[in-house]
Amino acid sequence: MGPLPRTLELFYDVLSPYSWLSFEVLCRYQNIWNINLRLQPSLIAGIMKDSGSLSAMRFLTAVNLEHPEMLEKVSRELWMRIWSRDEDISEPQSILTAAKKAGMSAEQARGLLEKISTPTVKNKLKETTEAACKYGAFGLPVTVAHMDGQTHMLFGSDRMELLAYLLGEKWMGPVPPAVNARL
Repeated sequence: MGPLPRTLELFYDVLSPYSWLSFEVLCRYQNIWNINLRLQPSLIAGIMKDSGSLSAMRFLTAVNLEHPEMLEKVSRELWMRIWSRDEDISEPQSILTAAKKAGMSAEQARGLLEKISTPTVKNKLKETTEAACKYGAFGLPVTVAHMDGQTHMLFGSDRMELLAYLLGEKWMGPVPPAVNARL
């Protein structure tokens, strides 16, 4: 039996293509490195004061609160819409389309979309964004490693080699062989 999983938090906004890079790499490595990856949708506007992804990030916050098992897929689909297909992610219908494509039922997605303006969702997104700021975030993505009673904050998507070193793991590139075999 290997070491107990270490916890990594990834603070991200789908408006950030660099967040997407970190997201994909950490999702690929979570089992290889035996890490407990906690996805933390955050509002880059709360850090940089200017963004157009408020609805999308509130939607992801609602997903995280009620259907966390769908968070990875819905986040990925929103990134695909905005950065791969140059499609909108701010309009309600765009968000519903992304959620459906990610495998969420139309009923689930509509229910979550109705909750994006609730105090619960607004406060959770604000709380998560403030947590990133408390760790020292000045942009996104931010990865926070919790291990051996210490907290380590890394900014950017180009810090994976440093993260591997910190974890005592081997960096095998953005698509490790175990994942590459499945592709």
